[in-house]
Amino acid sequence: MSKVEDFLTVSEEQEIVDAILTAEKNTSGEIRVHIEARTQKKHYKRAQEIFHLLKMDNTKHENGVLIYVAVHDRKFVICGDKGIDNVVPEDFWQTTKDTIQRYFIKGAYKEGLIAGVLKAGTELNSHFPWHSDDTNELPNEISKG
Repeated sequence: MSKVEDFLTVSEEQEIVDAILTAEKNTSGEIRVHIEARTQKKHYKRAQEIFHLLKMDNTKHENGVLIYVAVHDRKFVICGDKGIDNVVPEDFWQTTKDTIQRYFIKGAYKEGLIAGVLKAGTELNSHFPWHSDDTNELPNEISKG
């Protein structure tokens, strides 16, 4: 098995998907997690490419958040669409990154991803609350490359 397949068990992946569903319950924002083994590119640049490939830049309110993990490189990136960057606090990405990193340092990857997803959901809720006409625009499952 590759490092990507070993990174999380099926049940851990489901727990993360459940966290995405919980985080998106009260917001029109969209959260995705993407995992791949490595990249030869700068990690932020690769995360932006994945963001586009997953069509996260096509949401109605431009409020998608991607948590990108390069397992073998031991790096992760959080990036969001321009609608989010226009309204969230300046330290939003850093505080979310710090939350994830506290768990990743201990090897608690599932817990770190869940904590990051829930933190992103809380922040999205305060700026992009859910309305009765909102639809889930993007899949919630973890994508892999």
